[in-house]
Amino acid sequence: MKTQEPPVDFSDKDILSEPILDKTNLFCNDQNPEDPIEFWVETANSDHIFWVQEICDMTLSSALARGTGISGRSPELLKEKIEKGEAVIAFALDGRWAGFSFISSWDNSRFVSNSGLIVAPEFRHTGLAKNIKRKIFELSRQKYPNASIFSLTTGLAVMKMNHELGFEPVTYSELTTDEVFWENCKSCVNCPILLNKERKNCLCTAMLYDSKKHNIL
Repeated sequence: MKTQEPPVDFSDKDILSEPILDKTNLFCNDQNPEDPIEFWVETANSDHIFWVQEICDMTLSSALARGTGISGRSPELLKEKIEKGEAVIAFALDGRWAGFSFISSWDNSRFVSNSGLIVAPEFRHTGLAKNIKRKIFELSRQKYPNASIFSLTTGLAVMKMNHELGFEPVTYSELTTDEVFWENCKSCVNCPILLNKERKNCLCTAMLYDSKKHNIL
């Protein structure tokens, strides 16, 4: 964890839509509901590269604490996503980093994956994860309007959020065939299961948002 944090300038932000300032629903676990935490959720840019290592460390430690599989996300990958405008980052209005997620395109942009959703421990159970999920979904639709959006997850909460956005459970055969995507699974502790199943299924649930079915233009 970093011991020194740069000031966060929230002026003139290039955001996908309005900031998340829900004073009725977003509370810290140890906070009085009368004193809500306010968050700013935006498309990440080069100013946010400072936070990449902390995001990677938090993602790994969270996966280890849950005992679930997670594919590796290197600092270099997250830096690339931020520089390409393919990530969403969240801050509390006092400047503390709060959450992150990113997207990747596959099969010549026929598919887009929503990945790496992480919320800092002090901001979990506040509703922030749902707002980040909505933002990354909107970013996917904006940058790749004709792509089908998919997500692989073992988390019930993420499955529920996906369902609310219009995702449906599918078999792995309906996902991308891009070998690079499946190569990324090799760093997951559950990869032997995936390989033994000939990549037909694993412990993760596959969910897909079909852009054609939802008439996205």
